[in-house]
Amino acid sequence: MARSMSRGRSTPPANSSRSDASMWRTVRGFWPYLWPEDRADLRMRIIWATLLLVLAKLVTIAVPYTFKWATDALAPSLISGASDWWLISIPVALTIVYGFTRALMALLTQVRDALFAAVAMHSVRRLANETFEHMHRLSLRFHLERKTGGLTRVLERGRAGIESIVRMTMLTLFPTIIEFVMILAVLLYEFDWRYAIITVLMIVAYMYFTTKATEWRINIRRSMNESDTDASGKAVDSLLNFETVKYFGSEGREASRYDKAMERFEKASVKAYISLAVLNAGQAIIFTGGLTLCMVLVVDGIRQGRHTIGDFVLVNAMLLQLYQPLNFMGMVYREIKQAIIDIDQMFDVLDQEPEIADLPGAKPLHISNGEVVFENVRFSYTPQRTILDGISFTVPAGKTVALVGPSGGGKSTISRLLFRFYEPQSGRILIDGQNITDVKQVSLRAAIGMVPQDTVLFNDTILYNIRYGRWDASPEEIEEAAKFAQIDRFIKSLPDGYETSVGERGLKLSGGEKQRVAIARTILKAPPILVLDEATSALDSFTEREIQNALDTISRGRTTLVIAHRLSTIINADEILVLEKGKIAERGRHQELLDAQGIYASLWQKQRQVDEARQTLENTGEILTPAALSADK
Repeated sequence: MARSMSRGRSTPPANSSRSDASMWRTVRGFWPYLWPEDRADLRMRIIWATLLLVLAKLVTIAVPYTFKWATDALAPSLISGASDWWLISIPVALTIVYGFTRALMALLTQVRDALFAAVAMHSVRRLANETFEHMHRLSLRFHLERKTGGLTRVLERGRAGIESIVRMTMLTLFPTIIEFVMILAVLLYEFDWRYAIITVLMIVAYMYFTTKATEWRINIRRSMNESDTDASGKAVDSLLNFETVKYFGSEGREASRYDKAMERFEKASVKAYISLAVLNAGQAIIFTGGLTLCMVLVVDGIRQGRHTIGDFVLVNAMLLQLYQPLNFMGMVYREIKQAIIDIDQMFDVLDQEPEIADLPGAKPLHISNGEVVFENVRFSYTPQRTILDGISFTVPAGKTVALVGPSGGGKSTISRLLFRFYEPQSGRILIDGQNITDVKQVSLRAAIGMVPQDTVLFNDTILYNIRYGRWDASPEEIEEAAKFAQIDRFIKSLPDGYETSVGERGLKLSGGEKQRVAIARTILKAPPILVLDEATSALDSFTEREIQNALDTISRGRTTLVIAHRLSTIINADEILVLEKGKIAERGRHQELLDAQGIYASLWQKQRQVDEARQTLENTGEILTPAALSADK
């Protein structure tokens, strides 16, 4: 999808506007979706819809004629005052025909629209889905730099814009062009060139005014969208941090931030409504002027005997009938221009190339033992700050290696590099001798299980969140994973059991419960390689010991990389690496590092003091405050 859209979005010439170039790119990009090569049924619907379109427009042109014929048939009886049955029956019959043609015109139009609806919505669905998939292919860096609320609004408005363009182009623009041509042909045939010239000039003036007024409105619309995105992003950001807002009593501040964003949206919206009123008034004046001139010419023709009263009615009905598609043309231009703005941001997302992509010819990762090797890996998020400076270590197959050290030392970065969320600037990461840069990302991530420090759950049931680890798992396997994670008993105590909803980001569960769901999810995945990023950080001491025993059990026989702050959880690790300022400052087993009396021993001593102070205060029933912790340190 990204490649096909990119081909359609070539760089516009310097003398063309961004909006015109975007519109052309959009039309070219949409064509494969409006005429899908893999859906013969949809293409047949387009053919039938086109035939019905032409038929409906022929009937549309016939409607004013039936009105004219009924008027001409009725005129003699009105002039003479006669009431003979045959003089009245003909106008009545023609009036019935008039009503029938109007009903037939509406019926054919609705059938056409119904036939084309499947084509339009299929294209909307495909484009929206491919955009969503592309968002997931983009790098972690891209998503960290974007606000989630703003990004979802881009997708929502882009999807609505796609629907508008498809609907306006296929259901309004093409039918209107056909009707224009037919009406001009009737005016030339039934009347003379003056009527056609007046109508053409009216259309030109109408479209010129509409174009200029719409261009003016485009900037207002863009400003309104930007303020809408800003307000939505602030609302989502605030609600996602609901607890933090409550902690600091910042409801007023958050409401003020949101209100300021909505104030900008309000001002832009008022300008948009005013500009729309100006546009509609100007269109009405231009059309009324053309209609009046044509009717004056007919009146003069009736006076000279060239036309009948029915011709007067015909011109009036024909031009009034022209007003609707002409008004649609103005609306089509406005809607397409506005939709271009809405989907332009979505196209910008589609134009983003994934920072991490599979190399041509990449093969699936083949796991034989599960050995992980970092060879002289250097990495930095920005050139100004080096995170990893030549890191080299090996996690032997089936062994456990722990990473410890001060915050910012690069521990979590190592796990992100292992998952290929980022690429190192130099060095290699190998799994069973295979450079992870050369393998498919899907196979790489399928081989690694992750229990993160900050567990975020889907707004669904507990069952859904555990099953996310392996979607084809049986209910028995899911329950077994929950038992390993020490959460099965808690789940069964809930009224809805495994069908209990966890809420937005899992907020209905405690931190420890969320952590155990994440552990159960990873246990169910049963990967050959495990990454535990502070997997027990949200648990109390008693539960931590239980979970740690479970983690030790599932880690047995698996290659395990542990990122730890609580050093008591990694005393049995086969090797402990102490990271400081992007380098491995110390390495060895727990007792070896204690004997060395270095950084690790210092960290261990400080944690022992804090743990002892906590235990003492818990035993006496006192509350451990940050000040107490600081004093213990």
